[in-house]
Amino acid sequence: MPVTSLLTSVVLLPYAAPVKTIPQVIDGIQNWIMGILAAVATLFLVIGGLRYMTAGGDPAQVEQAKGNLKSALMGYALAVLAPVILRVLQGILGG
Repeated sequence: MPVTSLLTSVVLLPYAAPVKTIPQVIDGIQNWIMGILAAVATLFLVIGGLRYMTAGGDPAQVEQAKGNLKSALMGYALAVLAPVILRVLQGILGG
């Protein structure tokens, strides 16, 4: 029995999930948030640009395109500010 237990622990030990500290978890969350925000902002930038190019002078389409471009800028701003926001949360949580 002890040999089986030893072999199991030796074989499965490299696959065990490492224990992460709060700062490591927050860094991982920060990277995910920044990536998602940047991807969504880029999507809005592309959609806004396409709408603006295909508006053909229609004021309603131009306004929608401007709204998409403003949303893209807000998304990029949030992606840039994500590390600051998460550092504040880390300070509050005491990490």
